[in-house]
Amino acid sequence: MTQNNVIQSPALDQLLIEQAAAIAQANGVQRISKSAARLLDVAHDHDTVQAMKQWSQARSIDIAMVEPGAKLSDCKVLALDMDSTLINIECIDEIAAFGGVKAEVSAITEAAMRGEIKDFAESLTRRVAYLNGLSADVLQTVYNDKLRLNPGAETLVQTALQQGIKVLLVSGGFTFFTDKLATRLNLTHTLANVLEQDSHGRLTGRVVGKIVDAQGKADALQAFAALHGATPAQIIAIGDGANDLKMLGLAHYSVAYRAKPIVQAKARYALNVSPLDAVLNWFEGA
Repeated sequence: MTQNNVIQSPALDQLLIEQAAAIAQANGVQRISKSAARLLDVAHDHDTVQAMKQWSQARSIDIAMVEPGAKLSDCKVLALDMDSTLINIECIDEIAAFGGVKAEVSAITEAAMRGEIKDFAESLTRRVAYLNGLSADVLQTVYNDKLRLNPGAETLVQTALQQGIKVLLVSGGFTFFTDKLATRLNLTHTLANVLEQDSHGRLTGRVVGKIVDAQGKADALQAFAALHGATPAQIIAIGDGANDLKMLGLAHYSVAYRAKPIVQAKARYALNVSPLDAVLNWFEGA
């Protein structure tokens, strides 16, 4: 089967494109944009693939092997993680900063995202406990002052929606933020955890109901895909942490975005230097 390579980098110049084409034994090159090019009909034996991986990693270039002729409109579902994927922060770490415990909470977050803490629900319970007594008003402050969409996020989501793709935001974070992003970006559906508040508007340090963990994310995507008639080949899923792995495993276009090593090793694609909308360059036309 014929395969193409899409290479992307903010610093992609003609020399790099020529080097890549030579290593991949490409039968042609198409310049997609200033930061992207498509290598046509490349060799995809094991040795060539490994050589391309080594070359791209050494030069900070994102590479994706894709089937020729794939169209974005062939996909039906785009599933996104929130914290450190769609947005630039881990919300719980920024909330914890208001209680002077950001370092403690961040350490647990990092370990969970690297897969060192296997039980995500337990790790979230531990982290949320640090928030006990904080005013719920800090959530709005975090949203206003700290939360930003990652580069390319809005373009990716809006282009997907324009092509009729349903967009799911599924997060181990909190509904306060997913609800606002759903309104802001016109997302199809969201799922996240609810932070409990007392009658005085203070966080109790607990989550209401069942925690959305790795299995919860996967179950949500599976149900969402079934609802919209999407096969694995028609799903794009993007995440960065270990709790995204089961969700990513349901998608042909599984994407590790600025991800932890355990995710990079298992996802089919990775974006380490390119913005989120670089995904669009894998497809030839809408």
